[in-house]
Amino acid sequence: MWLGFFALVLLVLAFDLGILNKENHEIEVAESLKLSALYITLGLLFGVGVWWLKGPDPAIDYVTGFVVEKALAMDNVFVIATIFAFFAVPRIYQHRVLFWGILGVIVLRAIMIGFGAALVNEFSWVLYVFAAFLIATGVKMLFVGDKERPLGENPLVKFMRRHLNVTDEHHGERFFVTKPDPKTGRMTRYVTPLFMALVMIEIADVIFAVDSVPAIFAITTDPFIVYTSNIFAILGLRALYFALAAMVHRFEYLKMALSFVLIFIGAKVFAADLLGIDKIPPAISLGATFAILGAGVVWSLWKTRGREPEAG
Repeated sequence: MWLGFFALVLLVLAFDLGILNKENHEIEVAESLKLSALYITLGLLFGVGVWWLKGPDPAIDYVTGFVVEKALAMDNVFVIATIFAFFAVPRIYQHRVLFWGILGVIVLRAIMIGFGAALVNEFSWVLYVFAAFLIATGVKMLFVGDKERPLGENPLVKFMRRHLNVTDEHHGERFFVTKPDPKTGRMTRYVTPLFMALVMIEIADVIFAVDSVPAIFAITTDPFIVYTSNIFAILGLRALYFALAAMVHRFEYLKMALSFVLIFIGAKVFAADLLGIDKIPPAISLGATFAILGAGVVWSLWKTRGREPEAG
């Protein structure tokens, strides 16, 4: 199953880069939605395969994890859009950054999930730590919200500018360029703003994984379900980004819905113990997740109808 999964992911990435996006081009909203539908369909079909190979409960856990991770990834779109705007990344090169970012995500999530699985397997009480963390995170999102500092004040951005040779302008789709040093005249290796954007997106994913990895472990501790639901949800983020970035202002209440989802997922771990059962039935978890997120999306679209995106 692991070999089949990785073979499928490599096939999808090769098809994406080698056929669909062989030449750099700006991805419009219509194309973004079509590609997103393709990726979502592929992810759900994989869930059918999980049902056939592992049974109904693991399949429902997979779909629940897929939906939660997809929703959390949607929340990440605003951060990615902010990064692209700060580094003035042209739309024609944004897909390239997101593609290489996905490759980094596949590796980073494997490390984090592998570490989490080892912890849960060795120390079962860690699952309760994850659950408490999710509840605390959900409450914080609900009542405190986000207070992000300007990207120009980010310590990592300052570090890269201080310790790396950075060009002020983009050089097409290149992450690195070689050009004369203005002080010495020697040929020197420089990183471009495109590379800095890639680094910041990878770091943003690590930060978001701090929420998403405990969330999926609170749904299931099966490493295969945990990892595959994560990766299939994120695989389609590149395609979905270009549509969501154009209408992110329409999902004003999605973060509130996500906070309730995190609280619910964390709380059901403790509820199962109080009820004297192994876990809350997967069908209930999936139904509640769909209901909360669906309500958040519908309410957002209703409250923001007719609203235009903010300039800049």
